[in-house]
Amino acid sequence: MTEYIGLDVSMKETAVSIRREGERIWRGKCASDPTIIAELVRKRAPGAKRIVFETGPLSVWFYHSLRSAGLPAVCIDARHAKAALDMAANKTDANDADGLAHLAEAGFFREVRVKGFDSMLTRTLVAARTRLDRITVDLSNQIRGIMKTFGLLVPAGKGTTFEKNVRGLLVDHKELAPIVLPMLEAWRGIRIRAAELGRQLVADARQSQACRALMSIPGIGVITATSFVSAIEDPNNFKKSRSVAAWIDLTTRRYQSGEIDYDGHISRRGDRHLRGLLYEAAAVILTRCSTESSLRTWGLKLRERIGFKRAAVAVARKLAIMHTMLKTGELFNPSAGAAA
Repeated sequence: MTEYIGLDVSMKETAVSIRREGERIWRGKCASDPTIIAELVRKRAPGAKRIVFETGPLSVWFYHSLRSAGLPAVCIDARHAKAALDMAANKTDANDADGLAHLAEAGFFREVRVKGFDSMLTRTLVAARTRLDRITVDLSNQIRGIMKTFGLLVPAGKGTTFEKNVRGLLVDHKELAPIVLPMLEAWRGIRIRAAELGRQLVADARQSQACRALMSIPGIGVITATSFVSAIEDPNNFKKSRSVAAWIDLTTRRYQSGEIDYDGHISRRGDRHLRGLLYEAAAVILTRCSTESSLRTWGLKLRERIGFKRAAVAVARKLAIMHTMLKTGELFNPSAGAAA
């Protein structure tokens, strides 16, 4: 006998629905722990063919834990599942689990690739460094704003220069110093931790042949190269580089109905962080990069015709050639063509 299982996962409890031969044979709830769920599946559905759940905060943990236990776990896109789950008259966890079990039995779903733990560690490192860096900027801006209220204008400067300027202005303000100095110490501590994570990123990128190859592209730095490699994982996950641009959602949306047919803006549904990094790299290529290349020349001509922002999106889309570089192991060729 073959069973199909739907899991509606939440932080504390997971709703489980099991179907066999077109009928639900069992449903209930258990703790959101892959080990407990694996035991339940072996007891209630020993012939399980698919165990379907949606993308979410726990999906990476669930997928790899269930797979390592020998169970056929399948993670599907939550946006695609939503259309089917919305058909239920009442929105409950039990009904969502039933709907996912229906999708598992019908095979009407799109499976998503779940990243490995190594890639997730790398992405977490990049995210942690980025978050700490933004916190330091917020704290420095807060300190500048507080001091402006009392007529203390902190001169332009970053890092140790900023710290010296703040401490110098607070020498004659004994009442304000006990308020601002703790914030300054917090800013300094977070800045040190962000620098440590940054050095770790650089060290890891130097040991990665793939990252070194991608950084041969003008405008591509450690963070962009590391984020791209961790997102793609295996270049064979994509048949061609154009598919990578569509996966990141740098391609334009299309609307066609009868005589109406036009291309719109990019959908912005893919990896937001990676898309932003590629756009930033494209902006650097168009504005600050001194190395001439066919990609830059093509982008500058496009900027004159359609404007900077749309040209930057187009160049970011062309940076999907990094996928080809990962496949071949070749360095960036500035003279290679960049046809539209």
